[in-house]
Amino acid sequence: MRFDVFTLFPEIFQGYLTQSLLKLALEQKLVEIHLWNIRDWAKGKHRSVDDRPFGGGPGMVLMPEPIFDAVEAVRPQANDPGQLLMLTPTGERLTQPLVQELAQHRRLLLLCGRYEGFDERIRLGLQPREISIGDFVCNGGEVPAMVVIDTVVRYVPGVLGDPDSLAEESHNDPGRLEYPQYTRPRVFRAMAVPEVLLSGNHQAVARWRREQSEARSRTRAAPQQTTSAEKKESDKP
Repeated sequence: MRFDVFTLFPEIFQGYLTQSLLKLALEQKLVEIHLWNIRDWAKGKHRSVDDRPFGGGPGMVLMPEPIFDAVEAVRPQANDPGQLLMLTPTGERLTQPLVQELAQHRRLLLLCGRYEGFDERIRLGLQPREISIGDFVCNGGEVPAMVVIDTVVRYVPGVLGDPDSLAEESHNDPGRLEYPQYTRPRVFRAMAVPEVLLSGNHQAVARWRREQSEARSRTRAAPQQTTSAEKKESDKP
């Protein structure tokens, strides 16, 4: 699977790409991640990528020309044009079903916003799929892009050592959270591992895990609330 990330700060990704499962996936060529600096397509003496918003207001807005040029230059570099994603708080919420849907693509291109967000013509002209990782605002789209990559690569065959790990994770079954997990030692600071997990009775263990999952899901489930400040009409990720 291939990811193309468009950002003003590619160096933010350097540590992330050299750790854990993602590092192994890259080394084994199960995943490709290409970082593209939007400023490389900027024109003029100062290579500006942003400007003040028409109509006034705080902050700066990402200009359409360098982003159009970047996407149109990079997209033909692979046979699959891929799915273009824009990381923005006004997008659809990233959920486990959406992650599974995105994982069906062989290529994802991710636009990382900055400042006050994207010129609206980027949305209208490039028609990206807009993704939000939650009802909050980040300083930029780089961390949300990492979240998308981190969740999607788990579905790439061979990335997880044990593919069965995906089957029992929280959120794979909508509304159902994963059961508690324990490992050694059997007793830690007077907290003991439940005896059923030590019994060797697989049916009893499965029943206990199902009951614990249902109880945790009921306890922690809460209806979504809309704050008085609702989603800011901004393209900040």
